[in-house]
Amino acid sequence: VSLAYYRYIMPYGLDKFAKFAENVWNVSSEGKSKEHIAEEGLAEMEKWMQEIGVVMNISEFGVTEADLEKLAELTLPMDGGYKPLNKDEVIKIFNESL
Repeated sequence: VSLAYYRYIMPYGLDKFAKFAENVWNVSSEGKSKEHIAEEGLAEMEKWMQEIGVVMNISEFGVTEADLEKLAELTLPMDGGYKPLNKDEVIKIFNESL
């Protein structure tokens, strides 16, 4: 779920996502927009997560599209962060994580 979440909120924290890409994943910023840099950083993070065996999709836990509404209801929204999420946004992120 984390990568779908990060991709969803990236526009709201673009500067920090770009710095994260440069400082953690050594993404070169030369000739690139901040959005491109941030996207490359998330792609590098995804590769690393796959290399270490992180489960990448909630469907691997048996979650189906039919479960998303209930999962969203059980999700505890928190204030702060780059963008507070509503239930529909949570469902969208879960759907991207199937």
